[in-house]
Amino acid sequence: MRKRGKKFSAARAQVAVDRVYTIEDAVPLVQKVKFAKFDETVELALRLGVDPKHADQMVRGTVVLPHGLGRSKRVLAIAGGEKQKEAREAGADVVG
Repeated sequence: MRKRGKKFSAARAQVAVDRVYTIEDAVPLVQKVKFAKFDETVELALRLGVDPKHADQMVRGTVVLPHGLGRSKRVLAIAGGEKQKEAREAGADVVG
C-alpha cells in the first residue's frame, strides 16, 4: 500500500468508512475534511428506488447551482457597418 500524506491521513481519520451518512451529516463533513490545495469536487451517488426501464419511473430534471458553473459567457460579434449596431443592441459584449 502506498504511503499517504499527513493531511490525507488526518482527513481519513475523521471519516467512518463503514457508516452511511445522511446529506445533513455528509455536507459539513466533506467541507471539514478537505486536504487538497485546490478546489475539490464531490461525487454523489443516490439510490432512488426506481426502475429506469419503465417510462413512468424515469427521473429527469435540472438543478441550479448556488454559485453557478464557473465563468460567465461573453459574446464576440465580428461584423461591419450596420451589423455592428445590431450586434450591440442584441447584447454582444465585444463588437469589431
